[in-house]
Amino acid sequence: MTNIFIIVSALAGGLLLGYFIRQTLAQRQANSIEAKLKERIEKVKEEAKQIILEAKEKADKIIEDARIDEKNRKSQVDKLEARLLEREELLDKRQLELDAKEKENKEIYEKIQQVKSELEKLQQSELATLEKIAKMSTNEAKEELFKRLEKSYQEELIETMRQLETNRKENIEKRAKEIMVDAIERYAHTNVSELTTTTLELPSDEIKGKIIGREGRNIRHFEKLTGVELILDDTPNTVILSSFNPVRRAVASLALEKLIKDGRIQPVKIEEKVAEAQAEVREIIKKQGEEATYETGILDLPPELVQLLGRLYFRTSYGQNALTHSIEVSLLAGALAEELGAKVEVAKKAGLLHDIGKAVDQEIEGTHLELGRKILMKYKMPEEVIKAMQAHHGDYPVETVEAAIINAADAISASRPGARKESLEAYLKRLGSLEEIATSFEGVEKAYAVSAGREIRVFVFPEKIDDAGAMQLARNIADQIEEKLKYPGEIKVTVVRETRAIEIAR
Repeated sequence: MTNIFIIVSALAGGLLLGYFIRQTLAQRQANSIEAKLKERIEKVKEEAKQIILEAKEKADKIIEDARIDEKNRKSQVDKLEARLLEREELLDKRQLELDAKEKENKEIYEKIQQVKSELEKLQQSELATLEKIAKMSTNEAKEELFKRLEKSYQEELIETMRQLETNRKENIEKRAKEIMVDAIERYAHTNVSELTTTTLELPSDEIKGKIIGREGRNIRHFEKLTGVELILDDTPNTVILSSFNPVRRAVASLALEKLIKDGRIQPVKIEEKVAEAQAEVREIIKKQGEEATYETGILDLPPELVQLLGRLYFRTSYGQNALTHSIEVSLLAGALAEELGAKVEVAKKAGLLHDIGKAVDQEIEGTHLELGRKILMKYKMPEEVIKAMQAHHGDYPVETVEAAIINAADAISASRPGARKESLEAYLKRLGSLEEIATSFEGVEKAYAVSAGREIRVFVFPEKIDDAGAMQLARNIADQIEEKLKYPGEIKVTVVRETRAIEIAR
């Protein structure tokens, strides 16, 4: 029992001692934390005082800067107000000067009006006095004056008019020649005249017998199939194929070459080779049409039109190849359109297709112009292309610049040396017609066609036709030639009026 008491007492004492020790340690720790907190607070207070001090210094500086800026601004405003006041005073001064000037001008204007009124009254008085003296009104006097002036200066007026007309024509012709020459220089094409016959060289004269055949059956069959006449004359090693149709001549020439190369000339072989030649000619037509489009740069034509275009390769007009002529007109028209600022594509296309009707005019009734219009409308060519091509023979009016260009290009291609051939009879008839037209006018003494029909010189009676009448006569003769004759290119009309004074010295 005693032991238990001692143990309990020891435990209680130990617990009490531990409590006091713990309290002592806790107090020490608390004292240490409190000291740190006090130290931290003191430090923070010191930092706060420093920040407040710096902020106050900055605020003082900002306030000082603001005061300086305000002072500067006030100085600027004062200067601006002074300038505005000075300008306002200047404007007021100018306004006063303007008012004074306006008043002065008004007074001058009133004086001018007063003087003008007095002058008008004086003029009316003088006119009335003159009319009374001359016994003529003002209008009558003017009319009489104009009559005298017209009579006095009639010759000078005619001479001046003629000079102006000459200068105008010279300037226009000079510019037109420049454009034409430039267009022609940009396109040069060899002219090869085509006839109605084709000459074929034979390897020997013995072949002629085979071509003729027994009792002439081979040559008759050949001519029947091709529509071409074979001429076997005394010329050695030569056969002539004659036909107005170039396509037929081309087929016949190819077929005959094939027969000669084969050596077996008989009706069956003739039919075979003619069929082969026809197929080759069709291929040539297609190729020529395509080459024409490539040469002119017109690549959007329908295949049917290209085929028709190729047929012109075997068509001639006055000895001039129709396809070559069409290509030439197209390129010339394009060059002219470019110089004149017109539609180049329209001009080139219309020039290439302007004679397309000649591809079918030997098979279908109608003029090549009307057939060409129908062909272009069938294949839906643009209206501006049709208008440009349809006027090149004068049957339709020239409605567009491109139409006039086609006319010019067609005339250049047809009339330049070596392009075409006319028969002597037609040539002489045209010259005679020119002279008949000129001599049919009153006052004409005689007329001569010169320069291969490119010029007509007309001599008039000077007592019947004056200078002004000569100018009008030239125009009338030109109009009659355009109306009654058809010709390539242009014809110059020259009217000559001569006055001769003759006196004899004795």
